[in-house]
Amino acid sequence: MLDLPPLARFGDRVATGLLDVTDDPAALDSTGFWAVAADFEGRLTCARFREVREQAVPAPVPGTWRGPAVHDWTSSLDHAAYTAAVRRIREHIAAGEVYQANLCRVLSAPVPAGTDVDALTALLARGNPAPYAGTIRLPAYGVEIATASPELFLRRQGRVVESGPIKGTGRTEADLLEKDYAENVMIVDLVRNDIGQVCATGTVTVPDLCAVEKHPGLVHLVSTVRGELRDGAGWPALLDAAFPPGSVTGAPKSSALRIIDALETAPRGPYCGGIGWVDADRGTGVLAVGIRTFWIDRAPGGDAVLRFGTGAGITWGSDPEGEWRETELKASRLLAVASGTYEMSEGTQR
Repeated sequence: MLDLPPLARFGDRVATGLLDVTDDPAALDSTGFWAVAADFEGRLTCARFREVREQAVPAPVPGTWRGPAVHDWTSSLDHAAYTAAVRRIREHIAAGEVYQANLCRVLSAPVPAGTDVDALTALLARGNPAPYAGTIRLPAYGVEIATASPELFLRRQGRVVESGPIKGTGRTEADLLEKDYAENVMIVDLVRNDIGQVCATGTVTVPDLCAVEKHPGLVHLVSTVRGELRDGAGWPALLDAAFPPGSVTGAPKSSALRIIDALETAPRGPYCGGIGWVDADRGTGVLAVGIRTFWIDRAPGGDAVLRFGTGAGITWGSDPEGEWRETELKASRLLAVASGTYEMSEGTQR
């Protein structure tokens, strides 16, 4: 087992001194500061820490991160398999089974057994800064995640909850298509329905619809959905209603999940799940959608594999080659950061 102390890092806040770990979401309504990792497939890890302090992400230390070469990555779906799956989803849409489905692939590459995911976080903070960047390092519990997520899954402030679904991606605003705006509105309606299950009647609103946000190397369409939890509803009910995130499943969610299960050949793990923190004492918390996310899987013998997910939302208006290119666009900068080539060749341009 890798001998690294448990740690959680979210922005300029770091948590240390692990107290306990549970898979019970009711713990998030108890006391203390919790790091939360929810796999797309449903595994939940909640880790309570003793100490939380302000601390900027440290600068990368040369030699502490040995990432894979760009050519070392393999994909769970290659180009031919991915474009064929896009065409299959369009057949499901034509048959009236689904309006939209998110199709993802998982990239994998070997890394040294002593690899520390927090060292990758230091590179990501400089090569691909993100509003919901974070690290959860719990090797003994099989959780080693570094995320540069730009997407809000759930924010809770007392009884008020908010989600910020992203749908629509391009290199520039001019690249965004009519399909992207239609897809965003479709997912906003799904998220409204999800959180509406646990919010008081009449409180669910959409303060922002299809706002253009700029992120490193690309732009996104982002909307905001907000509501007020009804009496008696806490984190268990909220997660039960909203998980997995609508922006990375599809609409209707139940049909999209069935199609995803049939077409994708690798589990998503923390990718497309929920990653973040909950301060149970203050009734606050922020969970990001686990996109732009790396994680480490370790075999019993000690071999380590670094994984990264990328995907695209498929609608009737989707072009299979265009959707493949979108997955490449979303991955390219992050893989370069993880390999060390972005920091060396491009990082000074920012």
